[in-house]
Amino acid sequence: MNLIGINNLDVQSMSAHGNKQQLPFELKTIPADLNPYYSELSAERSGDLSQTNSFSAAGKSGTFNIDSLYGGDVISKVMQYADIAASLALKMDFDVIHAHDWMTMLAGIKIKQQTGKPLVMHIHSLEVDRSGTDSKGWVYDLEKKGMEFADLLIPVSNFTADNIHKYYGIDKSKMSVVHNGSTVVKSFRSKRCYKEKTVLFVGRLTRQKGPEKFLDIAAKVLETNPDVRFVMAGVGDYFASMLEKSSYQHLGNRFHLTGFLNQEKLRYLFSISDVYCMPSVSEPFGLSAVEAAQFGIPCVISKQSGVAEVLNGSLKFDFWDTDKAAGSILNLLHDPILRKKVVKDASKNLDSITWDISAQKIINAYSTHKFI
Repeated sequence: MNLIGINNLDVQSMSAHGNKQQLPFELKTIPADLNPYYSELSAERSGDLSQTNSFSAAGKSGTFNIDSLYGGDVISKVMQYADIAASLALKMDFDVIHAHDWMTMLAGIKIKQQTGKPLVMHIHSLEVDRSGTDSKGWVYDLEKKGMEFADLLIPVSNFTADNIHKYYGIDKSKMSVVHNGSTVVKSFRSKRCYKEKTVLFVGRLTRQKGPEKFLDIAAKVLETNPDVRFVMAGVGDYFASMLEKSSYQHLGNRFHLTGFLNQEKLRYLFSISDVYCMPSVSEPFGLSAVEAAQFGIPCVISKQSGVAEVLNGSLKFDFWDTDKAAGSILNLLHDPILRKKVVKDASKNLDSITWDISAQKIINAYSTHKFI
C-alpha cells in the first residue's frame, strides 16, 4: 500500500497540474446563516460548483491542517481535496477509483472524468441518516449526483442500501452490500464501585443515535427496577438537553453522562456493563454494538441499524418502541438463562464480522463488475 497524506503535500507546487474539468452536473450552494459550514470564504465561493479549481485557496497554507480539517469552510476543503486528488491521479497507474462518502465523492468523479477508470463509492453514512429524510441540502445533492455517476455502490448494510434506493432513487442492481468488519478486542471484566446493574449507551449525542430514546427507556426500566444505572458515553448537540431532561425526570442519581471518553475508558465501561442499548433512529451499521458483544454484553439494538443484520443473537426493537426495549433490558437483567443465550448467539455471530471477510467481499465485487 502506498498511502499518501495530503496534509504532507506541498499543494502550491501542484497548482500547475490543477484539474479544471467541468463536473458532469451542477451543484449549487447558497450562503445563509443557517448553514453550519458558512464562512466568509464560503460566501466568496458560493454559486456554481460544477467548475472548480481551488488550488489557490489550498495553496495559501501549502497543506491541509489536520487540526482544522473539519472546521470552517468544509465545502471549500472538499473542493480542494478533489482538485489535489485529481492532480495526483494524473501521475499514477491504477485500475479502480474507490471513494468513501460525500467528502471524497467530488475527487472520485474528477478522477473518473480524466481517466475513464471505474468509480466505486463506499457508503458508510447518508445525509438522510444524519439529518432526517427531509434533508435536501447540498450534501444530499452531492450524494445523489455522486451515486448516480458511480459505477458501483458499496453500502455497509442492507438498511443503507434500502435508504439509497428509497431516498435517492438508485437501483439496487448498482449496489453490492458489504457489512463492516471488526477488530478483535481482548475482553475483560472489571469491578465496579457500586452494586447496581449497568446499562450502557456509546455514541454521538445526536438525533441519529436516539439519545432521547435511551432516556425514555431508562425511565421505564427504573419504574420497575430502581437498582439500575444508565451510562451515556459521548458528546454532541443533545448533551445539554439530556442533562436537563434527566434532572427534570428525577433520574439524576441513576442516569450518568460521561462526556468524551478515550478508548481505554470506554473499554472499562464495557467491562462493567450488564446490557448494551443502541436505540439509533437511523444507523448505517453500529460498530459499538459489535464491541459490546465482544465483551460478552447482551445487546438490545434498534431494527433501524445495519448491525442488526449481522448480530442476529441480539434482542431487537423498533427505535420508537421504547416499551419493548425497556422490557428486553429488564428480561436480560432478571433472567440469567436468556442472558446466557443472547451472549452465546452473539458470540457465534462475531465469527462472520471480520475485516478479512469484508475485504474479500469487496474484491469479489470488483471481480463481478470486471474492474480487476
